[in-house]
Amino acid sequence: MNSDFSSQEDQPFFYGYIIIFACFLIQSIGVGTYIAFGVFFKPLLSEFGWSRATVSGASSLAYFLMGVLGVFSGFVNDRFGPRALMGVTALFYCAGYVLLSQVQAVWQLYLFYGVVLAIGLSPIDVIPMTLTARWFVRRRGIMTGIVKVGTGAGQMTIPLIAGFFILKYGWRQAGVLIGIGAAVILFGAGLLLRRDPAQMGQMPDGGYAPVQGLMEQQEAGLSLREAARTLPFWLFCAMNFMVFSCLLTTMLHIVPHGSDMGLDPIKAAGLLSTIGGMSMAGRLVTGYAIDRIGTRKSMTICLILLISGFLWLQAAGSIWMLYLFAAVYGIAHGSYFTVMSPLVAELFGLASHGAILGIGFLFGNLGGSIGPVLAGLVFDTVRSYRPVFLTMIGLAVGTLILANILRPAVHKEIRGS
Repeated sequence: MNSDFSSQEDQPFFYGYIIIFACFLIQSIGVGTYIAFGVFFKPLLSEFGWSRATVSGASSLAYFLMGVLGVFSGFVNDRFGPRALMGVTALFYCAGYVLLSQVQAVWQLYLFYGVVLAIGLSPIDVIPMTLTARWFVRRRGIMTGIVKVGTGAGQMTIPLIAGFFILKYGWRQAGVLIGIGAAVILFGAGLLLRRDPAQMGQMPDGGYAPVQGLMEQQEAGLSLREAARTLPFWLFCAMNFMVFSCLLTTMLHIVPHGSDMGLDPIKAAGLLSTIGGMSMAGRLVTGYAIDRIGTRKSMTICLILLISGFLWLQAAGSIWMLYLFAAVYGIAHGSYFTVMSPLVAELFGLASHGAILGIGFLFGNLGGSIGPVLAGLVFDTVRSYRPVFLTMIGLAVGTLILANILRPAVHKEIRGS
């Protein structure tokens, strides 16, 4: 390690803030462009006459493979660091959307969006969340919230940008523009990443210290094998399976549901933007709450809001009611993704944080891949989303029950000073 990084004179600011900025960009672009696929939904249906289940299946395949590959991304990030991984992410993100613009058949939709883009998607959550957990301890909650605000910012802006591009240039050119823009920003953000404070001769939350001993502090906690032998690990996986099914079904089908109620493409895309905007508030407030009242209490509040939103959706028969649902749901959506990484650190420590979080996302993505396809099949059969919304209430209630059973698998996390 270069000793030049060991003194405050040579390093006048805490590099963790650069990490937070880069992770914010990664979340914004990565998640925002994935969610924007919902805006391409109707144009694909109109041009090819495919069913909603068929188009949903491509998104579900991408989300499932993202989870499978996310486990690998977690291992690579824990072992080798994030910079090269983000370069691969940028390449596949660009290729996925550019190739999507050339789709002529169902198999191409599934290959280009469901497989190619999924490779790029796989590190989008694991890298930012693990880096934030490594760089911050005392302020882990609020910093995670700030990073996750990037997701909300992407959800609020990129679907609107995609909708504008589709109206002005058509969906094919819109895909090319989205893919190239995403790749440039993701690659630039990746260049700023550093695995942990020890690489910069710093301590979590700021401060400077000799490098010797920092890695040991950072690596406290259970290994993946040890964690997998505990009940909290499997409860965490089951929670993610259920709640991701709700979240991804909503994010994919809320735009076509709004269109069915008479919203034009911009107003329907505005539902996603409202979710994204309100989720930013939810992420910040939840990040602050994690540092004040704890991770599990914050998760309980989040799930109560989620259940309330789905109950309201049963009666949402007008545009303003849909937008009110989007606001309440957006807060809950942002809150859940904010508590995940701090929860893993609290339950299992940091030794295998990336791998454990990656497996949590794998189970979540499995639920998130099944839910939208089943929702599409239900709609194609009964021409209504009502049974889907009722099912999501039940899944959210089940998640709330499991959340209140969780207990840490480690007694104490070793904290940086």
